[in-house]
Amino acid sequence: MRALLDTHTFLWWIDDNPELSEVALDILADSQNEIFVSAATGWEIAIKSALERLGVEGDPERGSFLNR
Repeated sequence: MRALLDTHTFLWWIDDNPELSEVALDILADSQNEIFVSAATGWEIAIKSALERLGVEGDPERGSFLNR
């Protein structure tokens, strides 16, 4: 299966947010699935972070928030 994550789902996934559904977690955990994230997701994270409307640690422009 191929899955394209929206920004919200991507952020929940990397943050281990308990709001992410069991179905979504199963899809993400299955190594047979291909998980995609749009380039627009990076753009959206950078913009919302610059506007201080996104609560992430690190520097989204450098991807350092992914390595918490």
